[in-house]
Amino acid sequence: MPGSVRARAAAGATAVVALALIAAGTAVLLVLRGNLQGQAGLQAEVAAREVAAQIATGTPYDRLDLPDGDEHPVVVTDEDGRVLAVGDDVRAVDGRSVGGARTGAGHAGAGRSAAGEDTDDDARGPRPGEVDDDAHQSDGTADVDGTVADYRFAAVEAEDGRGEKATVRAGSVLAPERAAVGSVRDAMLIGLPLLLVVVAGVTWLVTRRALRPVEGIRAEMAAITASTDLSRRVPEPAARDEIARLARTTNETLAALEASVERQRRFVADASHELRSPIASLRTQLEVGAAHPELLDVPGAVADTVRLQRLAADLLLLARLDAGERPAGGRRVDLAALVREETAQRAGDRVPVRVGPSEGLEVAGSRSQLGRVLGNLLDNAQRHAASSVEVAVVRDGAWAVLRVEDDGPGVPAAERERIFERFVRLDDARARDDGGAGLGLAIARDVAVRHGGSLAVREGAVFELRLPVAG
Repeated sequence: MPGSVRARAAAGATAVVALALIAAGTAVLLVLRGNLQGQAGLQAEVAAREVAAQIATGTPYDRLDLPDGDEHPVVVTDEDGRVLAVGDDVRAVDGRSVGGARTGAGHAGAGRSAAGEDTDDDARGPRPGEVDDDAHQSDGTADVDGTVADYRFAAVEAEDGRGEKATVRAGSVLAPERAAVGSVRDAMLIGLPLLLVVVAGVTWLVTRRALRPVEGIRAEMAAITASTDLSRRVPEPAARDEIARLARTTNETLAALEASVERQRRFVADASHELRSPIASLRTQLEVGAAHPELLDVPGAVADTVRLQRLAADLLLLARLDAGERPAGGRRVDLAALVREETAQRAGDRVPVRVGPSEGLEVAGSRSQLGRVLGNLLDNAQRHAASSVEVAVVRDGAWAVLRVEDDGPGVPAAERERIFERFVRLDDARARDDGGAGLGLAIARDVAVRHGGSLAVREGAVFELRLPVAG
C-alpha cells in the first residue's frame, strides 16, 4: 500500500537513516584515510630523518645505512637534483630513473667555507652539521625491483660539516592504508543495505502496531455510518497517547451528535403535536361553518389562527438560532425604553405590569429579539401571577440586569433549569386554556446566550436577564 501511513513512515525513516549513515560513513572514511596517510607520512619522515642525520654527521654517501627499498624507498639528491644515493632495488621515483645513481661521489662545493655566507643561513635552511626541522610531504610512485606502487614521501634537507646540502626523500607505501580504507568501505556497502532493510521492517511493524487502534476506530466509524446507530462508540485504547485522545474526542462527538439528533427528533415530534391541535381545531370550525354558516365561531377560528401563527414564528426563530444566527453588531438598545414600550401595550391585560426602578442602560444587539425575550418573560409572568407583575432594569457592575417578578407560586427549585427546555410546561401551565407551547423561555435563553448574556430563575418567581453593558 504505497499510499498508507505505514509505507510513508517506513520510507521516510529509511531515507533519513540512509542519509545519516551515508554522511557518517563518508566522514569515517575521510577521517580514517587522513589518519592512515598521516601515519604513513610520519613513518616516511622518520626514515628520511634517520638518513639525513647520517649525512649531517659526515657519513659518506656510499656508506649511508639506507632502509630496504621494499619498506622505505630512499633517494638522496644534491641542490642541483643529481642523485647521490638510492636505496636497494629502487629503480625509479615518480617516473624518474635512479637506478644508475652514483654513490660515494665527490662533494660538489668542497672548497666552500663551512661558515660561508652565514648571513643567509636561515634562508638556505639547515646549518652545517644540522637537519632541517621542516619536512615536505607529497604522494608519488616508486619502482622497487620492478614493482611500481604508490607511496607517501617525506623530503628532509640536511647539511654536512663542509656546507654541502642534500635532500633526503623517503617513502612509505600506501597500499595498506588503501586496503584498510577499502575494507571499511566494502563493509559499509554491505552493511548499509542490510541495516536499511532492518530499519524499514522495524518501522513498518512499530507503525502497524501504533496505528492498529486507528484502524479499529475507522472500522467502527464505518459501521456506525452504515447502521446510523449513533449509540455505538469507538474503542478507546488503554494508553494515554494521541490515539487514545482521538478516540475519546470521537466518542464525545458521537455523544453530542446523538444528543443533537435526539433533540431534533423530539423537537419535530413536539412541533408536530403542537401544530396538530390548532390545525385540527381550525379545520373543524371551518368545516362546521361551511355546512352551517350560522354556527361558525369566527373568534375561535381567529384565535386558533393567531396561535398557529405565533407557533410558526417561534419555530422559525428557533431554527434561525440553531443555525447560529448572531445579532447584528453595532446596534444599541435602551432596555428602559424597551420596557416602557412593551408595558404600554399591556395596559388592559388581566394582570397589570408595574415598572419598577429602571436605569437607562444600553446593550448591543437586536432590538426585535430582545423585545421578544421581554415579551416572553412578561407572558410567562402574567400566566402564573396572582395579581401583579413587576419589571425593573438595574446595573450590576458591567452587566445590565432586567428582572421580571410576579406574585405567583414561583418555580420549584428542581424545575428551574428544566423550564428552559423546549416544549416543557409545568402541570399547572398545561391546565390553563391559554397555556403556550413551551417555547417562550427556551427562545428567551437562546437569545440571551447569543447576546453574550444569561437568563435564569433566581428565587421564587424572579426571572433575571443579564446582558453586558454596551461600551
